[in-house]
Amino acid sequence: MTRKFLLLSLLFSVLLLNFSGLSFAAGKEAEEGKEDPTGFIMHHIKDSHEWHFFNVGHTHITLALPVITYSSDRGLEFFTSSDFQNPETHKFGKEFAHEGIYIDDHDHLGRVDGGSIIDFSITKNVAMLFVVIAFVLYFSVSAAGHYRKHGAVAPKGAASFVEPIVIFVRDEIALKAIGPKHMKFVPYLLTLFFFIWTGNLLGLLPGAANLTGNIAVTFTLAMITFVIVNVNGNKEYWKHVFATPGVPAALLPIIVVVEFIGLFTKPFALMVRLFVAITAGHIVILAFIALVFIFESYSIGVLSTVMVTFINMIELLVATIQAYVFTLFSAMYIGGAVAEHHHDDHH
Repeated sequence: MTRKFLLLSLLFSVLLLNFSGLSFAAGKEAEEGKEDPTGFIMHHIKDSHEWHFFNVGHTHITLALPVITYSSDRGLEFFTSSDFQNPETHKFGKEFAHEGIYIDDHDHLGRVDGGSIIDFSITKNVAMLFVVIAFVLYFSVSAAGHYRKHGAVAPKGAASFVEPIVIFVRDEIALKAIGPKHMKFVPYLLTLFFFIWTGNLLGLLPGAANLTGNIAVTFTLAMITFVIVNVNGNKEYWKHVFATPGVPAALLPIIVVVEFIGLFTKPFALMVRLFVAITAGHIVILAFIALVFIFESYSIGVLSTVMVTFINMIELLVATIQAYVFTLFSAMYIGGAVAEHHHDDHH
């Protein structure tokens, strides 16, 4: 099993190298005339109103995404990102305004007349979000269908993949961090793990969107955990925050402030940890690829190939670790909020 995993990781890494290097770097170099050989890095990291996969020569393989806007004077309007592009360069710009609306060089929506609009567009990250949800639903529904049809038998297909993870999250995370009396939180923890893990892995594919490296996504996940923790917090939990036991009365005002701030620093740490880990991994991989186009040297190309392959293998591990860490800390925070404290002594 270990040999198969390492072999698949190596093949996957080589695939990433070939596609990422050729599609992102070469594509951007052709567009920008080699003015900025590292520009494709931020192009991959940032969100966009179009989904650019790769180039075949000078042909851009791009998915035009829906642009949905609302303004007080024009109401709700629907376009596609192709309506805002120069057909020759496939780049956004103010000069390609459509119906008084433009997308500037930073891929931000605005109005020619200076008015404000509200953007409800399906951007690249939103589209990637739907893809991740589809993957998670497919494996979950397939596994559930297997057990519904065959009962408690040896799992096959998607069930053989899902079952070990479900058991691990239930027994090693939820049971130990929250306790057997509060297993109602297991579905949330499973959803959290599968969503983050799938998003991390799919984000490593050539041309994929940087979903879990988007701070808006990690902020939303952290806020869901924050709401669940504080809504389900028992009396002991809130007593510890606003009337910390064992603290002298003189220090209580300071401790209460510290504990109250701690309510927000915990989800903040969850948000930043996942965002930084995933984004940094992508930047490092793409930076090594950029070295090939900066130095234009075969020796640098060989070295870059080795390093990118190695880092890609590490990123496969990081994708799993970050999903585990986010789920584990969420379970620990929930466990601390619902834990029952017994003050009577037992001998």
